[in-house]
Amino acid sequence: MSSRFQRTVQKKVTFSGIGLHTGHDVTMHLVPAVVNSGVVFQRIDLPGEPIIPASIEYVQDTSRSTMIGVGNCSVQTVEHLLAAVSAAGIDNLCIQVTAPEPPIADGSSLPFLQLIEEAGIKEQEAKKNEFKVLEPIYFSEGSCHLVALPSDEFKVSYTLHYPKTKIIGSQYFSFHFSKESFKEEIAPCRTFALYEEISLLMERGLIKGGSLENAVVIKDDVIFSKEGLRYKDEMVRHKVLDLIGDLFLIGSNFSAHIIAICSGHRTNVAFGKKLMDHFSSYSHTKKGEVNEQLCRY
Repeated sequence: MSSRFQRTVQKKVTFSGIGLHTGHDVTMHLVPAVVNSGVVFQRIDLPGEPIIPASIEYVQDTSRSTMIGVGNCSVQTVEHLLAAVSAAGIDNLCIQVTAPEPPIADGSSLPFLQLIEEAGIKEQEAKKNEFKVLEPIYFSEGSCHLVALPSDEFKVSYTLHYPKTKIIGSQYFSFHFSKESFKEEIAPCRTFALYEEISLLMERGLIKGGSLENAVVIKDDVIFSKEGLRYKDEMVRHKVLDLIGDLFLIGSNFSAHIIAICSGHRTNVAFGKKLMDHFSSYSHTKKGEVNEQLCRY
């Protein structure tokens, strides 16, 4: 276990847009937070402006996105934003939203990473523990598999397999995690869906804010998108983005080589809980405590 100084943003910044699944117009503020407060969401549209820690303990749903909540108060589709927060190395942050979902932006993490860069990063006086995976940790369920191997860095290798969809087929991507590599290789990659899934998602009351402005739709060997693919393997890269965002909910920085095969939000979270148990075996740090006084701006 090593440590570094904690970080927050230097100033409050704002981003507005539409929620992917709810379709609600939403304004989001990234607000500097005090040391040891972690990353939290704050529903400033609700009475009392309740706070939801960005912690795996508060995950409520993982169908098509990751939702966290406390009681009846929740925020969904947090993974794209949290992937950018992770890449920027932010430890303490209050994310204020005026709806139950952050803006989807263009369906990627890049606008959020650029927003954090606009805010600037401030180093704080307190230290942040960084962990290492000491032994192989794995999770398997059906065709989904995740493994964490000991490593001196954070690396992700992901295999995506859509045998019935020609244009996706099997895709593999591996990269060494850093802010620079994330911004260049992962952050611009957008969420995607198969054309055959669209009606089912709509029947479930989802993707009310979805459009070709913020998603890629795939049918057979045809891509429906405002601008075509940003990478020929954009789909597997977006799965890496989702994985990084979901694992941020562990609440600890760590080094490991993560190998993932066909994982999604539910299996990412289940795997994250196993990793959290591993780290807690040699740390007494409490995760996910609600601090009502953490927002300072």
